[in-house]
Amino acid sequence: MADQIIVNDVGPRDGLQNQARVLSPDQRVQLVKALLAAGVRYVEVGAFVSPKAVPAMAGAADVLAGLRDEDGEFSVLIPNQKGYELARDAGARAVGMVLYATDGMAQANVRMSREQANEATEAILERAREEGISVMATISVSFECPFDGPVDPGIVHATAERFLQQGVDRFIVADTIGAANPRQVSAMMREMVARHGAERLGCHFHDTRAMGLANIYAAVEAGVRYFDASIGGLGGCPFAPGASGNVATEDAVMMLEQMGLVTGVDLPRLLDAANLARELTGTAPGGRATPWMQRHFARAANA
Repeated sequence: MADQIIVNDVGPRDGLQNQARVLSPDQRVQLVKALLAAGVRYVEVGAFVSPKAVPAMAGAADVLAGLRDEDGEFSVLIPNQKGYELARDAGARAVGMVLYATDGMAQANVRMSREQANEATEAILERAREEGISVMATISVSFECPFDGPVDPGIVHATAERFLQQGVDRFIVADTIGAANPRQVSAMMREMVARHGAERLGCHFHDTRAMGLANIYAAVEAGVRYFDASIGGLGGCPFAPGASGNVATEDAVMMLEQMGLVTGVDLPRLLDAANLARELTGTAPGGRATPWMQRHFARAANA
């Protein structure tokens, strides 16, 4: 349906990876189940990365095991072939990989050039196709890089062309440090939708400069129907200076639903999940519209 939006909650991975308080696998499972109870069907539940580099993601296999009987579309982040094998052996059916719009970000994150990261992803993509595992490719710093500055949109378009032709299940344009404005987003995503269609495209925005929701709106108007968001506004990349929290899932869902689009998410129960994220981390800022939503739902319950 044209008015159906997929909201993929990345809080249990992207949201938690840079928090001071490290949650246990059981606590992360609890958070995912709260999202499922709110009707969020797509969730990034962990990452198979070095626990020395990202201690918050230790025990990703235990998280997947704790969700084995749950009805949801779960993905995990992988950095390399070893991560892919660990994820596959743990039962992951969907993996996410990170591409880079600049060499500076690639070097900071994985100590590779941008092209080396592309080639590593291609090798895993070929293997995943053979083994029936879906692959999402997210291109980071698509608009501006904290190391190399503004990004040439042609690099993002060329990378999309390359990986969509090679069969990635979804190509996600990420504004990793929240540097984009709605006009930039509109221009990039309208062209991308015109070239490739919207079915396999997505966007990932940060709210660093308070333009996250405006950028989602611009992408929706361009035809995009898949968005990452993070419960409670959790987020921040440990390898990208200036990358503050993702757009809060509760804010994104509220806006999309009020626009007449369908997310399938129960907002009052999503606020419960956001409260849990705050309790578990002690730092989740919550959505910008949370006080309004709380008052709104309280009045509705008492009417």
